[in-house]
Amino acid sequence: MSSASYRDAVFTTPLDRVASFSFDERVVACFPDMIRRSVPGYGQILGMLGVIAERHLRHGGHVYDLGCSLGAAGLALAGRLPPEAFTLTGVDLSPAMVARARSTLSDECPEHRIEILEGDIRHIDYRPAAMIVLNFTLQFLPPEDRDAVIGTLFDSLETGGVLILSEKIVATDEQENAWLVERYHDFKRANGYSDLEISQKRTALENVLVPDTLNAHHARLSRAGFSRVSTWFQYLNFASMIAFKDG
Repeated sequence: MSSASYRDAVFTTPLDRVASFSFDERVVACFPDMIRRSVPGYGQILGMLGVIAERHLRHGGHVYDLGCSLGAAGLALAGRLPPEAFTLTGVDLSPAMVARARSTLSDECPEHRIEILEGDIRHIDYRPAAMIVLNFTLQFLPPEDRDAVIGTLFDSLETGGVLILSEKIVATDEQENAWLVERYHDFKRANGYSDLEISQKRTALENVLVPDTLNAHHARLSRAGFSRVSTWFQYLNFASMIAFKDG
């Protein structure tokens, strides 16, 4: 499969009816460009994964990248850590994403022990893990399933393990949230998206991506048993948290 990436033009044409967003072949082909221009701080979050792993991942520990898309987290870790430092399992529901991730990781870091599985993260038999990455994935699950997933991940983590959770968020204050959304749309315009593209993608994501507040995320992580939770990164209405499973 070609590893070529194309400019995101998925929503450039006016549509009579905007279909729900899905990670199909068309999205996979332009995904690197789409996420770079659509997710504020995505590069910084990826860049810090290796730094966090150096500090918190025990040598040889197992890592899960859930909703791994094209394998960016695996690439980030492999770029900073030697092959013997970790093993990694990436999981994604999209067959097109899985195929592209396998090809990319095999080409880019053949010495690292990385496997990519096609599957639903709600129904995986997890092995003990030292680090779990959940980058912009939980938001696509039905809200009623999220507590159970986080609980399962807590149980799978070894003592001393960490969970990195990155999500689009909604502010509790209506005025603050409106300002964040408006500035986010400005961010997308600055990255070359038209008002038509912004509007149509927003429609496509309605009821597909349902964000939580930061407080809701922290509360869910605490309920699952995590002893400490810190929001270490926020850029507009996108944030990343680290949750610790202390002994």
